Amino acid sequence: MRKDIHPDYVECAVKCACGNEFKTKSNKPEMSIDICNACHPFFTGSEKIVDAAGRVEKFKSKYKLS
Repeated sequence: MRKDIHPDYVECAVKCACGNEFKTKSNKPEMSIDICNACHPFFTGSEKIVDAAGRVEKFKSKYKLS
């Protein structure tokens, strides 16, 4: 490997939109994410629709769904 071409590998503080915070390793000191393992439907077993622009309601009204 060549020296002095790789970014620094530091401890990273990750903050999720749901309020969950954890630490990992990355080349950035902090990150802000939308979905983590505490709020993702695959891990929680519950369905949660993340819709900021009203796309779900627009689809339902377009196809006359309940």
